[in-house]
Amino acid sequence: MKETKRIWTTEVTYHVGKRVCLAGWLHHLRALKQVSFLILRDGKGTMQIVVEDPQLIEQLTQLQRESVLVVEGQVVANPQAPGGVEIQHPSITVVSSTNTPPPIELFRPTIKAHLPTILDHAPVALRHPCWRERHRISAASMHGFRKALEQRDFVEIQTPKIVGAATEGGANVFEINYFGKSAYLSQSPQLYKQVMVGVFERVFEVGPVFRAELHDTSRHSNEYVSLDVEFGFIHNHITIMHLLTEVLREMILAIRERVAQSVALLQANIPEVPQEIPTIHFTEAQELITQATGENLQNEPDLAPAHERWLGAWAQREYSSDFLFVTGYPMVKRPFYTHPDPLQPLYSNSFDLLFRGLELVTGGQRLHQHADYMVAIQERGMKAELLEWYLEAFKHGMPPHGGFAIGLERWVSRLLEISNIRETTLFPRDQTRLVP
Repeated sequence: MKETKRIWTTEVTYHVGKRVCLAGWLHHLRALKQVSFLILRDGKGTMQIVVEDPQLIEQLTQLQRESVLVVEGQVVANPQAPGGVEIQHPSITVVSSTNTPPPIELFRPTIKAHLPTILDHAPVALRHPCWRERHRISAASMHGFRKALEQRDFVEIQTPKIVGAATEGGANVFEINYFGKSAYLSQSPQLYKQVMVGVFERVFEVGPVFRAELHDTSRHSNEYVSLDVEFGFIHNHITIMHLLTEVLREMILAIRERVAQSVALLQANIPEVPQEIPTIHFTEAQELITQATGENLQNEPDLAPAHERWLGAWAQREYSSDFLFVTGYPMVKRPFYTHPDPLQPLYSNSFDLLFRGLELVTGGQRLHQHADYMVAIQERGMKAELLEWYLEAFKHGMPPHGGFAIGLERWVSRLLEISNIRETTLFPRDQTRLVP
């Protein structure tokens, strides 16, 4: 006898009148007097199975939710069923039964538990359709990111995550014992991706980064996925901003095309990327905020979260845009490799991209002359010998270049308008959470 090929629950509508095989988890069982409705969940969706056999109903009522089942049955169109189809006359095989009820009720539209409880039970909680689909959107975002760059001849690289010195200076690094020597978890692939511009000209990376920051906010995490880009032979930071706009457009397109069902389930408000994202200089942004709020920001070298939110609302009012570039941040707040504005050396050829009132991307033009690096390192009180391997690239000729980095989890949280980044991180790491 020919074995029936398993299909996804999302494919059932294409098989009306045929007998199909599904496999998944017992999501919910609603038992009535004469009939029971089994909801089966697989990795993509759910399907209603009508069970009328008394013996089979009795067998199912002995199972806990999340038991693993294989179901074969007839696909029947029914306008009253979820999705307009259901499975009738099923035969059901129990693959794996569980005697313990799940710690979180997954069959409800939303998880009612508090966030710490959800994170404590993430191996089960992530099965909930709404939580699962957040990460499908993450996957689509990475696909669009890669596609946009590969189409433009960028090469994907993977750089070390154990490094001999802090990538960007400062004390916010995790120190580890590396065979008796001090080493650190990488804050960023920044120095390596710059070096690789001298090899491929155009590179990108998708990988984890680590920040030993003593924060406890809803917008930070101590480990996150960074989508990094570095681009050689540019004119200035404007070149990078144009590239970022194109990359974001491709990421949005991938979400719309690849995970439309996820978008619908989550009722996500997916934005349009403007043909040209509105731009404001840092000093102009400060002037606007001062005029509106009365705050004196004259000596402030950065924007506070409240200021970013104000600018996000302003961009929406003035340009109907969820995105806003803020350029020309003061050099004092930018890393040592940042290229200054030739016309205003106290300000930088750099930018932040605000998305719905939150900084999403930092990027800009880098220094490319070896002599400029030596001056910058001396002015910052850094030790050139610790960066000798990095500086070697600039001794032997580097083109004008620049790049940017997008925090994946922050991108998804703003995209889905979720306030806490932990809710878009598979297994978050913060000051108190090391497991699961």
